[in-house]
Amino acid sequence: MSRRRPTLAEVARQAGVSVSTVSKVVNGHLDVAAETRRQVEQLLEQHQYRPRRSPSRRRVGLIDLVFQDLDNSWAMQILHGVEQAAHEQGVGVVVSAVRDEPSRSVRRWLDNVRARSTDGVVLVLSELSPEQRSQLDALGVPVAVVDPVGDLAHDVPAVGTTNWAGGLAATRHLIELGHTRIATISGPTRVLCSRARVDGYRSALDAAGLTVPEEYIGHGDFTIPGGYTTTHRLMQLPEPPTAIFAGSDMMARGAYEALFELGLRVPHDISVVGFDDLPEAAWAAPPLTTVRQPLSEMGQMATRTLLRMVNGEDPSSRRVELATELVTRASTAPPPR
Repeated sequence: MSRRRPTLAEVARQAGVSVSTVSKVVNGHLDVAAETRRQVEQLLEQHQYRPRRSPSRRRVGLIDLVFQDLDNSWAMQILHGVEQAAHEQGVGVVVSAVRDEPSRSVRRWLDNVRARSTDGVVLVLSELSPEQRSQLDALGVPVAVVDPVGDLAHDVPAVGTTNWAGGLAATRHLIELGHTRIATISGPTRVLCSRARVDGYRSALDAAGLTVPEEYIGHGDFTIPGGYTTTHRLMQLPEPPTAIFAGSDMMARGAYEALFELGLRVPHDISVVGFDDLPEAAWAAPPLTTVRQPLSEMGQMATRTLLRMVNGEDPSSRRVELATELVTRASTAPPPR
């Protein structure tokens, strides 16, 4: 037997507020106190309340693509895939970044969406808060996520990559070359893909019977400065690593810069592996060994999934992980004797 859909009056009674207040939350209005909004949203989520969407909702031929940051080629690879999939169906793409003061930027972006309309949203390396989900639901706007930062509601489609397997492959490659002192520079610890790559790194070392000194696990932010700073710290250890697995190609570039300053040669003195296989990885000096994640394909799949939802179809799968692949170049070699 199907579960009865709760009424706004029932939610209002449980929250101790008026029906009009609940209606404002459901319809994405911002003139509700934050604590009241959170209480109402928790009850709506508890009751699995979703507003009814009009089958005749007007299509505008646009989707939104929202990044945390656009200042790197990682984002450009995903943008390429999204645009390609959207172009196939005659849909335009509106691109936004919410890098500065994300909560304020997201509110501004939601106001823009409310003013101009959109058929759907692809979020990249982003969190989807209950408040944001509630407001997008109220507007009848479906969402798909590429590389979610944290756990999502079960009904939000997400496309990622096999991060654990990628971390395992990168570390295993270094072990097979003879390295035993292998450090890693992860991305932010709150990000799911960062944690999965470190878990793969730990698993490879554990399978080889190698211990992981905690000081060998550095934490960056997927940027060149993050890789640079962490590499300097790693190389100041009493027993520095002979190899570094960086959780992104950008952090690997930062590692290159730090090692050059320290007078160390890659790969003669120390090996470096990245993650992403961005176009510039092949042109680094030396060319970077890295784990390829299919960024363009991830963008394509998320967009095709979103457009199926826009057309009223259910996604074929709500959780998709595309395969990673180790790409061996010239930045790795056996450890120095």
